Amino acid sequence: MTATVKGPASYFPSIEKKYGRPVAEWKELIRSSPLTKHMELVAWLKTEHGLGHGHANALVAHTLAEGTAKEG
Repeated sequence: MTATVKGPASYFPSIEKKYGRPVAEWKELIRSSPLTKHMELVAWLKTEHGLGHGHANALVAHTLAEGTAKEG
């Protein structure tokens, strides 16, 4: 068994498979959103794009950790 990918990124293959968009596209959506708070972004991904909570949370956490999302 290889456990090289951990944390939020471990969800990325299943996110791409289930929702049919590359992770980079999801991250760009998050960065371009007027929302800035973690849970607001998670709720937005769930309601507007149909993501499950775990997948939305992983994408938001990873994107915000990169420091490329808006601060506010």
